Amino acid sequence: MRKITKIIILFIFLFVIGIFYISLTRDTNYNTSSLVNKDTPEFKIISFDDENYFTRDDIKKNNYTLINFWASWCAPCRVEHPILMKLSKTKNLVILGINFKDKEPQAKTFLSELGNPYDLLAKDKNGKHSVKFGIYGIPESILINKELMIIQKFVGPLSVDDYNNIIKIIK
Repeated sequence: MRKITKIIILFIFLFVIGIFYISLTRDTNYNTSSLVNKDTPEFKIISFDDENYFTRDDIKKNNYTLINFWASWCAPCRVEHPILMKLSKTKNLVILGINFKDKEPQAKTFLSELGNPYDLLAKDKNGKHSVKFGIYGIPESILINKELMIIQKFVGPLSVDDYNNIIKIIK
């Protein structure tokens, strides 16, 4: 009986060491490259004014759509906002802003203070729609073409380099 107990303890020890080793060698970086060149997921998301819904059909008519997940409480969203304002003046690009887990009065104040770069504005009060798009945190943006294929995903605030890349793609 003692021999069996020792074997069981040895097995458990080796199992724990194996799990520990696997977890140390595993890449835990958030990677969105698997979403690129895939179709946009089906969605039906309520507009910011609670009167309409936006679906894939609403963005299908656009040559390019940039879906931007943002919130008034998000400091990096303020950092990227000038880039979005600059992109809003670009032809061939429609920007769909999805307000993420935010309070409506604060979101409205954010847009009135900094400007509204969005052609379409929706809200994701509980964050369920963001999961469909693989959103890990905000801000995140997804560039989609007319065929509703994800061309590129931007994690974090958009930068000047991201702006130049988007302009290059849509021209």
